[in-house]
Amino acid sequence: MTVLETTHLTLSPCCPGDCADFMELERDPEVMRFLNGGHAVDHDRVDPNATFLMPRGTEPYVWTARRTGNGAFVGWFCLWPENDKLAELGYRLRRTEWGQGFASEGAAALVNWGFSSGGYDKIVATTMAVNLASRRVMEKIGMNHARTITADQPDPIPGSEHGEVWYELLRSGWNGG
Repeated sequence: MTVLETTHLTLSPCCPGDCADFMELERDPEVMRFLNGGHAVDHDRVDPNATFLMPRGTEPYVWTARRTGNGAFVGWFCLWPENDKLAELGYRLRRTEWGQGFASEGAAALVNWGFSSGGYDKIVATTMAVNLASRRVMEKIGMNHARTITADQPDPIPGSEHGEVWYELLRSGWNGG
C-alpha cells in the first residue's frame, strides 16, 4: 500500500493511531444508517458477526483520509481484495465532510490505484438501494449498476426491503484516471 494524494485528500495506510477517529465514525447514527439502521456501535459489545467493516487501524487495504491542507480526519476508504483479480471498494466519511466531493475523490483514487498498481481486473461496491448518495458516488467514478439483490433478513433495517445494489467497474471500462 502506498500514500495516495488527490486535490484535497491524503490517503495513507491506516495505523493504530487512527483507531479513535474510526470509532467516532461508528458512534454517529447517520454514518451508520445504511449499515445497521443508525445505531451507534457499542464498542464494549461489538458484534463479531457484523456484516460491515469496523477498522481499528491495523487492517491491510484500509486507507485513512485526511485533508491535505491541515491533516483533519475526513474518513476512511478500503479496497478489499476478494481474490487476486477482484476487490471491493468501501468508504465511510464524517458527516461534516459529506456533500463536498470527498467520497468521489477518494474512491476514484483507490479505483485508479487498484487498476494501475493493485493488479485488479474488476472492482465492485455495494450499498442499500435507498442509499442514493453512495450510489451517486459509485456512478460518478464510472461504476455501473450490475444487479439488485433482495433477501429476507432476520433483523431488517429501514429501507432494506428495497434490496442491496451491486456496482462494478472492469479494467476494460476504466478511463485510466
